[in-house]
Amino acid sequence: MEIRRYVLAGAACLGILAALPAVAASPAPAPVKEGSQAKQNGFDPSFLDTSVSPCKDFFDYADGGWIKTHPIPPQYPIWGTFSELHQRNMNHLHTLLENAMADNNAAPGSELKKVGDFYYSGMDVKAINEAGVKPLQNEFDRIDAVNSLKDLQREVAHLQSLGVGALFRFGSMQDFKDSTKVIGVASQGGLSLPDRSYYLKHDPRHKKIRQDLLLHIATTMMWLGEPAPEAAADARTILRVETSLAEASMTRTEMRKPKAVYHPMSTVRLARLTPDFSWPDYFAEVGHPEIKSINVSQPGFFQAMNKDLKRVPLKDWKTYLKWHLISRAAPYLSRPFVDESFHFSSQLMGTKKNLPRWQRVINAENRAIGFAVGKLFVKKYFPPESKARVLAILKNIKLALKDDLETLSWMSPATRKQAIEKLDMITDKIGYPDKWRDYSSLKIDRGPYVLNVLRASKFNFDRRLNKIGKPVDRTEWGMTPQMVNAYYDPSMNEIVFPAGILQPPFFNPNAPEALNYGAIGAVIGHETTHGFDDEGSQYDGHGNLRNWWTKKDLANFKARAACIAKQYSGYAVDGSHLNGHLVTGEAIADLGGLKLAYRAYQMYLKKHPNQPDVDGFTPDQLFFLGFAHVWASHARPKFAQMMVTVDPHPPARFRVNGTLSDLPEFREAFSCGGKSPTA
Repeated sequence: MEIRRYVLAGAACLGILAALPAVAASPAPAPVKEGSQAKQNGFDPSFLDTSVSPCKDFFDYADGGWIKTHPIPPQYPIWGTFSELHQRNMNHLHTLLENAMADNNAAPGSELKKVGDFYYSGMDVKAINEAGVKPLQNEFDRIDAVNSLKDLQREVAHLQSLGVGALFRFGSMQDFKDSTKVIGVASQGGLSLPDRSYYLKHDPRHKKIRQDLLLHIATTMMWLGEPAPEAAADARTILRVETSLAEASMTRTEMRKPKAVYHPMSTVRLARLTPDFSWPDYFAEVGHPEIKSINVSQPGFFQAMNKDLKRVPLKDWKTYLKWHLISRAAPYLSRPFVDESFHFSSQLMGTKKNLPRWQRVINAENRAIGFAVGKLFVKKYFPPESKARVLAILKNIKLALKDDLETLSWMSPATRKQAIEKLDMITDKIGYPDKWRDYSSLKIDRGPYVLNVLRASKFNFDRRLNKIGKPVDRTEWGMTPQMVNAYYDPSMNEIVFPAGILQPPFFNPNAPEALNYGAIGAVIGHETTHGFDDEGSQYDGHGNLRNWWTKKDLANFKARAACIAKQYSGYAVDGSHLNGHLVTGEAIADLGGLKLAYRAYQMYLKKHPNQPDVDGFTPDQLFFLGFAHVWASHARPKFAQMMVTVDPHPPARFRVNGTLSDLPEFREAFSCGGKSPTA
């Protein structure tokens, strides 16, 4: 909750920042000289654009040089340091999977054999193109055989088990009120576009997207053999059905409130909610007739869905299911379907060229059997020394937060005690899981690529549902080790940092610790802060949704969170303002995380004083440059507009400038006086 104190401080929220030890002001650095030793010291001065004042726009100053020399590749909607690291990891995986595919000594049924066979099936372009949609014929026959509402519901359950996003989503979750239990959960879904707003807004941009969707559906249906008039009519039908589902869906902002998406219901209550949808039949179809209650995330959606089940003709529902099946399978089918699927995604995101096939296959394999792939990755590319260094940084960040919690002036002793208990209970997961996922029951062969994908989807669907009614497995990971990402899980009260992100520029064993604390330290601080942001603060140390705040402390915290929401609502991308309430949690985590990383670095300096300057930059300046460098990126306009609507993270520019505008320590480090970076 020191995070709360800082979160609302500085230019946007004055008067709330608690005092820190004074930091000596440093002169602004001189222009970068050519020949700097980036590889030797871990600092890359080519990132910088020194024609920009660091006090005026730190994002452009710290990352402008990189952006100018790193145009967005045609295959991508956004390109940045995350992208570069992801690409490096992909190159490593490419070598590993090519070797697995060529390994004639891999034992039948072994993980290595499955990894190689999946990759082979995806790279066998000749067989994929010759097969066309034939591998899906049995699935189309099932849809054609639907003759009643009961048949329809059975088919919805079957398709969902294959990863087809038909009608709604079903899975498992930790019970918000009892984190030791796993329960079933049903939530809204069934849309082809990224968000409900794409169906409901009537400005020219969204109208055009809906027209693009109609053309995309019709073109795909014609590739299935439908005449053009029938395909166009089917497209209109599908858009009508999905628009109705969108109208009943909750907004992303509403869904950030845990209590708004927590509605445990018995089968008796479910029957009252959706009298025309049989949940006992559904549970039996997905292989779990024993389920007697689930969480319904959005009851209003399911009430509307029930009405649609009776209102929409069965013929139209069959068309809708056929569309969602082919839309799900298209990237794994013959070239016409792949090209059409990419064409539509390019309309949404602005990409100019599809990824190379090997990258698309690796992406699919990571989703399908990612922990088998990840096991190969960490064995080759994640040394134990890296894990130890990261754990040392993490330890200091937790100590910094604990120190702040013990001295936070506006928090009462009762709330402080609960907060410290929660911090002490946070579990750290670094690099890779101690227990690997078991894929022994999953069939993978060198046959049709799309069938490997669908079987893997079924395997993962069943794995999630098999957790229901069983104790929570706290060893499980929600991300594969090769991912360039990290997360905090409020129900598990854990922070997780895969090996994929623990590499330059996030973590560099050759870099001074100032850069590492500013980069991976801020990431660690960010995820730790999520335990105490506007959403995570509603969960206790055991991961239960429970208010552990006094009334006065909670009111203080909410006022500070509202300040952040107001600040970020003032930022815009091409005229479209951010939704401050959507990005509040991530903005809090950015600011709180960087503050924690800075304080942790000051703790490090007490034990390791006299850190040298690098290329004319002081250690404090390097810290903030390390932070900014991980956000070096730029996006295509269409993608940037989409992210404003759907992404709870602020765009990179505001993650840098918006965060630093609230930090006096930054202004002191760069001798900015009263000036702050403009977002």
